[in-house]
Amino acid sequence: MTTFGDDMKQREIDIHVDQVIEMAWADDVSFEKIRRETSLNEADVIKIMRGHLKAGSFRCWRKRVSGRLSKHEKRARLLNTPAE
Repeated sequence: MTTFGDDMKQREIDIHVDQVIEMAWADDVSFEKIRRETSLNEADVIKIMRGHLKAGSFRCWRKRVSGRLSKHEKRARLLNTPAE
């Protein structure tokens, strides 16, 4: 039997996961920004996405974010720095 407190805790976790998934799908939200807001690193985000998306949706997301500069702030900054 679950208590009211357990139900609230699970609801908070579900909301947190939903927010992480939403941020991960967004093109303008980097993994670094997700880490600052949620304390989850890129590997954790990938695990959440793998566990909560359908297999095809997960593959589509991975293909989409792999190599995408906007998902990695440091890479984007290095490539956008003008040459001297």
